[in-house]
Amino acid sequence: MPGNRLGIGFIGSGFNARFHMQGFRYVRDADVLGVWSPNAKNAASAAKYARDLDIGDAKAYKTITDMVADPNIDAIWLNGPNHARIENVEEIVHAVTSGKGTLKGIACEKPLGRTVAEAKHILKLVEKAGIMHGYLENQFFSPQVSVGHNLIWRRGAATTGRPYLARAAEEHSGPHGPWFWNGIQQGGGVLNDMMCHSALVVRQLLSEPGKPLSDLKVKRITGHIASLKWTRKEYAAQLKRDMKVDFLKAPSEDFASLNIEFETPEGKMAIGEATTSWSFVGPGLRLSAELLGPEYSMKWNTLESGLDLFFSRAVKGKTGEDIVEKQMAEQGQMPVVVNEAIAYGYEAEDNHFVRAFLGKEKPLLTWHDGLDVVRILMHAYKSAELGKTLDYKENGVDKFVPQVGQGTWKP
Repeated sequence: MPGNRLGIGFIGSGFNARFHMQGFRYVRDADVLGVWSPNAKNAASAAKYARDLDIGDAKAYKTITDMVADPNIDAIWLNGPNHARIENVEEIVHAVTSGKGTLKGIACEKPLGRTVAEAKHILKLVEKAGIMHGYLENQFFSPQVSVGHNLIWRRGAATTGRPYLARAAEEHSGPHGPWFWNGIQQGGGVLNDMMCHSALVVRQLLSEPGKPLSDLKVKRITGHIASLKWTRKEYAAQLKRDMKVDFLKAPSEDFASLNIEFETPEGKMAIGEATTSWSFVGPGLRLSAELLGPEYSMKWNTLESGLDLFFSRAVKGKTGEDIVEKQMAEQGQMPVVVNEAIAYGYEAEDNHFVRAFLGKEKPLLTWHDGLDVVRILMHAYKSAELGKTLDYKENGVDKFVPQVGQGTWKP
């Protein structure tokens, strides 16, 4: 590809990859040219989806190595399932280090790994291979979050002092794919699946724009996990029927909460509170955040979208997700998220990492940030298992595997 455009190949063909493809409709300097999936039919379908969106002349590849070896592919968007992360990265790196192809960058979807050990392993691989890396965390780039964050700090914190409390939540009725419900494959339950978003967002909001997130030091972590809905017999039976997962034998948490005590650069305390849930009942996916300081506050809720529809009982039709992600109803008062790829931050993050890999910007999030998030999550799991608050850098966390990730957790 010419030097001013980026040719992108996707690893993964499912829900998340397609959300990114929707985001690429608004990215000027890139073309989606390839898709690889272990399921050739799914890869072909996703490539056709990219072509239909007019975001590039995408084609399906037989192997990851074939895609990396194509001189038109400059960067990889890694959107495959958690349990395939290591083998996917190992194949990418081998293709580069063996001289079969070159890459300007690789962007990895959350979480970076199922454990700290996995995240450290793949980070070491890409850095040894000399590949630029970016951590895909869409909520960090959500327009409401980024604009609110900058305004609060510029107008409020600059006048009356830095913020001291941030809250974030992500809630919906449960994941689309069976592997998400499998604690061993996914690495856990809702805490591993979605707390990665909320843990990073509270740290982002409490951090001064333009400064490293690491300036806000993590001191102590308290985590709680529970199964509130999906281990009830009728819902476990539904999961077994629809997702082929036996939650009564090997459950995962469907609710998690996290409290992070931070130390500011001035030596003061700041608090991050986060909750995530697969047991939420409402119109669909709800993302929310709050930030509070001495004389100011901000709030964000994706279901306060500015557009509502109402359908009476007489309106009947097929179920779908044309109103909001994880849509739970087709009748009644329904908030509409008009462009989810933009509202949730996919467009902005994809645009940013394209520009970063082209050398036009410095990556705002790297795999080092992704590793930090995994380390926070593992502290939260260990805290939940021990029933106590942990100091950060708890001994053994780097080798820790949650009980949910081992398939041995008993709620």
